Amino acid sequence: MTGSGEGAHPTAGRLTALLIDASTEAISAAGGHSGGVYLRSRTPGLLRLAVLSGLPGPLFRPWWRLHADRPFPVADAYRLGVQVVLPNATETMRRYPQFAAGLPFQFGSLYVPVVGGSTTYGVLTVLRPAVTDAAEVLSEHDRVVRLAQELGAALRGLEDAHPDQVTWDGEPVCLRPPTASTSLGRAGRFAWDPETADITLDEDLHTLLGTPPSEFPGTVEAFAEAVAPTDAHRILATLRDTAAGRPPALPLYLRAEDGALRLLDLWNAYEPPAAPAVRGVVVAPGPGPTADSAADLLPDGVFCVDRLGLVVYANPRAAQLLGRPRAELVGRDLWEAVPWLRRPDFEDHLRAALLTPDPVHFHLVRPSAHESETRPTAQDTGSPLSARDAGSPPSGQDAGPPPPARDAGSPLSAQDAASRPSGQDAGSPLPAQYARSSRSTQDPGPPPPTQNAGPPPPAQDPEPAQQSYGGDWLALSVHSGPDRLTCTVRPASRVKDSPEGQETAELSETGMSPLAPLYRPIALAIALTEAVTARQVSAVVMRELLPAFGGRRLAIYLLQERHLYLEWETGFPKGFLAPFEGVDLGTHLPGVETLTTGRPLFFDSMEQLTATYPGIPLDATEGARAFLPLIASGRAVGSCILGFDRPRSFSTEERTVLTALAGLIAHAMEKAQRYESETALARGLQQALLPRRLAAHPQLETTGRYLPGTAGMEVGGDWYDVVESGDGLALVIGDVQGHGVQAAATMGQLRSAVRAFALGDRPPDEVMSSTNHLLIDLDPGLFASCCYIRLDPATGVARAARAGHPPPLLRSPDGRTRVLDLPGGVVLGVAPKARYPVTELRMEPGAILALYTDGLVERPGSDIDEGITALRVALAKAGAPAARPGGRFLAGVADRLTATARHALDRPDDIALLLATRRAAPPPGPH
Repeated sequence: MTGSGEGAHPTAGRLTALLIDASTEAISAAGGHSGGVYLRSRTPGLLRLAVLSGLPGPLFRPWWRLHADRPFPVADAYRLGVQVVLPNATETMRRYPQFAAGLPFQFGSLYVPVVGGSTTYGVLTVLRPAVTDAAEVLSEHDRVVRLAQELGAALRGLEDAHPDQVTWDGEPVCLRPPTASTSLGRAGRFAWDPETADITLDEDLHTLLGTPPSEFPGTVEAFAEAVAPTDAHRILATLRDTAAGRPPALPLYLRAEDGALRLLDLWNAYEPPAAPAVRGVVVAPGPGPTADSAADLLPDGVFCVDRLGLVVYANPRAAQLLGRPRAELVGRDLWEAVPWLRRPDFEDHLRAALLTPDPVHFHLVRPSAHESETRPTAQDTGSPLSARDAGSPPSGQDAGPPPPARDAGSPLSAQDAASRPSGQDAGSPLPAQYARSSRSTQDPGPPPPTQNAGPPPPAQDPEPAQQSYGGDWLALSVHSGPDRLTCTVRPASRVKDSPEGQETAELSETGMSPLAPLYRPIALAIALTEAVTARQVSAVVMRELLPAFGGRRLAIYLLQERHLYLEWETGFPKGFLAPFEGVDLGTHLPGVETLTTGRPLFFDSMEQLTATYPGIPLDATEGARAFLPLIASGRAVGSCILGFDRPRSFSTEERTVLTALAGLIAHAMEKAQRYESETALARGLQQALLPRRLAAHPQLETTGRYLPGTAGMEVGGDWYDVVESGDGLALVIGDVQGHGVQAAATMGQLRSAVRAFALGDRPPDEVMSSTNHLLIDLDPGLFASCCYIRLDPATGVARAARAGHPPPLLRSPDGRTRVLDLPGGVVLGVAPKARYPVTELRMEPGAILALYTDGLVERPGSDIDEGITALRVALAKAGAPAARPGGRFLAGVADRLTATARHALDRPDDIALLLATRRAAPPPGPH
């Protein structure tokens, strides 16, 4: 499956339909206002947003792609197979601070994995109003779970018919949510000739009035009676006034016989030399058109957008303040109709209004006509329309935003809104001019009596000439509704807390509002707490810092022995930074001097840079640069370079924020360098302590595997060993609590102790007891688990003792595999008087014994018994050992048992595995 549901493969349409239906039903079932479905992609570990309902796709572009190992609720639901319920913003911040920092708004959300059989296909998600406690949404949660189960079953059936096709690699299909409107309104037109007294109604008006053409008398009196019986005299008087050239300034608000509201709008149509004719429209409005016509009269600007960002209404004042003719606003995407609104601060506020029920109030400055034409696009200003998604790899960047799918009915027959007449309300079949009080300047002529005359040409609004509000502040308020957002706009001079002129000047220079929310720097700080290596820190800076400030280039240099070495780069021409590798601290370069002086350097243009540093090589002829010192606790760490494609100035606030963020980056880099040094030491220590070879015996084959954890790339304390013990062999596996150098050192001490006790041929219980006492005496503050089996390869007799360790597995030659539920004692290092009972068992020739640590069978959110069962099944399928003497069968078995863990993106703990199989005794030789 590729694209957005319209790929060439026959499953594409069916897959899209299933996802759309599930998303729509889930939003309704959970009382939500938006939601969607994430689906796995062909890229391992990468989820893609396949369907988004109730939110503008481009506005939420950073969340189109998400890696399964990121600390986000969608990733946890997919990776761990758990259901995530976040009732409000407080709980979201507590559990997923990085996700909450990206969307710091008061809303609740549900995330349910979509599972079919043993396959997790994706995640069904719903965004809904916040509640106090998760218990308040239990019933809604259960309904979403059922829908996810049904979707999983359907996707499994689809995959059975078309293997490997249930994936998503394109952009999301964007849908409107289920509408909450109950009435969309109807309208019909008529023409009246005062000279002949003939009145002609179109077919729509006959239907609206409930009078078939064959039953309509054709008089103006009958018309007035049918429209509003109690106001018939008023209608007749207004018709006569209109015929005399005095049409009403506003539509007449009338009541039908059943009390329903009706609007009558009249105007003159001149056809010289004939007398003026009267044309009109009767509207039985739904709630939307009524409000629209009233809003036309307000002194403040009012415009409405649907939940996909389509402008569905704008009054004349809004068009004037936004600097766009009304006809160029209605029926178009807001960002297309008003390009200067493509800015991070406005989009942040719009996201808040879409996700929360409370009104959002803020200020924006409208650029001058020249600035609005030359203002940087979203890609230049760091708008989320071009920001990297929340989980994309450094090199991955999506193409520009597509036009979101528009759907007036079925989502599968999406139609782009641009094809709709510009005056057409997205939620109503009525032309917008029917809900306005303006007069039409053209007359379509009298309609035929028995057929629809079609809509009249768009009315020409008597809008005032567009005035220049360039540089003036506008006060906006956005009110959220179930189907649309209503926005009011007014000059900020009418608001008491109008921003100062200095801030206006700063915005016009930088192209970014000084009032823009600073949650992205907050997100950077939170994300840096989770980065533990220098590469991870650099990736976080690229992902969070560049989009927040509109940067396109990034280079991070780290200091080593008075020289700067490149740690990370993105956006620079290939090979451009190579000559700067290893530059000395005495070099006259901005990246060096920002570190030696401790002062950040900002250059608004490349000309300013070359004027300060003549002869410096440039990667571009235009742009801007910022050089930031990375200094942590007074110690120089390195320098950071930000590049921008266009000249720009840096406001005082931006300089302050960037300097502060450089300090955060420096501390994170310093921590990462310490961690990497410690990790290298621990890995070296562990590799030195793990056995280079295992003790051998002609009748016993053994093999071992060790995999370090990927969570933070930490080194743990898992170990295994095979030691000669009398006339047999001791099979040992253990796990020291914790990670790092101390865990590795403690593991080395325990391994040496167990080896010494085994070489002395002590019984298993004594080995465990002696090791327990040793660990308590060492007092490292750590405990350890261990399993010790002393095996006689000649007879197959084994005696085993266990100290808080997972039970071993035994595969019989016939394939039957069982868990050896050995009685055991507590973990080592806790109780000085602990006892470790010994169990005797027999191992037949051809049987396989498996010892392992919990990292192989334990996963967050799942029971360890499930992991042991899965390992038992995998061992049962391993097959019988090779019959030929000296065969190395176990190596392949060990590789198969650890294959899933070896390729896992997220391995939270290290893993040790020890396998042993007993060979039959060789036949006696001839005498």
